[in-house]
Amino acid sequence: MARPISKVAPEWWDYTTLDDAILADTARLTAEDLEQLSRPGFRVVMYDTLEDFYLAEALEYITAWRQSTDDNPTGICGPIGPTEQLPLVARLVNALELDIRSAHFWGMDEWVDNEGTPVPTTHPLSFAKADMELCFNRIDPKLRMPESHLHFPTGDLDAYSRSYDDVRCLLMQGGQGEVKHWAFNDPPKREGDYQDEPPSPETYRQLATRVTDLHPMTIIQNARTSGGGQVALVPTRAATVGPVETWKAEKVSIWQAGCHDNPFGMRLTTLMIAKNLPDASVPMSLLADHPNVQFNFYRPGIGTVETEMH
Repeated sequence: MARPISKVAPEWWDYTTLDDAILADTARLTAEDLEQLSRPGFRVVMYDTLEDFYLAEALEYITAWRQSTDDNPTGICGPIGPTEQLPLVARLVNALELDIRSAHFWGMDEWVDNEGTPVPTTHPLSFAKADMELCFNRIDPKLRMPESHLHFPTGDLDAYSRSYDDVRCLLMQGGQGEVKHWAFNDPPKREGDYQDEPPSPETYRQLATRVTDLHPMTIIQNARTSGGGQVALVPTRAATVGPVETWKAEKVSIWQAGCHDNPFGMRLTTLMIAKNLPDASVPMSLLADHPNVQFNFYRPGIGTVETEMH
């Protein structure tokens, strides 16, 4: 039977093209059910307060950077969305007087302008700008790593990709968008070889750092969360870390406070990873094949999946 057409963007793949049985199973999951979906290689962790949630997220940076030495540098790849952990990271480094000069950091993604060039840090939505202002510019210069240890997907994207071979990425941290992406690994367009079926998980996983078109759902989400609804302000393309680099990270840790995706979406990817159901129309589900994944939830943010009028 042919896959359904997307209900939100007919020229794209997305989770609305999945089998109805998966969608129905997802809607029935309670927050307590999610906690039971851990398996070897996939761990579900709950936090009862936002303070605990974001502190735990910030401590992942500290744990990774503390392992770094001049002879064996280590680093973490981090998101913009969430961002609440970033000032906490700077505060912890300064308070602990943690020397992170040998450590590294990778930004996950960056907007691309109409000419195909990553936006400068003067752009109001620049992710690199947010990383610097919220975290790295707040760290004591005597403790902070040099700029050469800060890797953003701008300029030479091949060099950015190769840096994952030069330095151990202990952790790739991320959030989950409404289209079920990490970074900007969005579902593909429904065209060419993928008119009737999305690419296989194996094919999608061959994607490395690249400039990519954004699913309409992603554009709407970023207008809502970062631009007060100004869709015209949001670029339609972005440079993003890919699955190739993600699989070089020793662990992938996804943080979901209920701000960027909805109750149904958070349940869907948890179920698909737990049950080993990777599908490129739901890019986050491809992490079912990664050997070390952790989903972190703010319990009150999980919400409920109910059909009712408001």
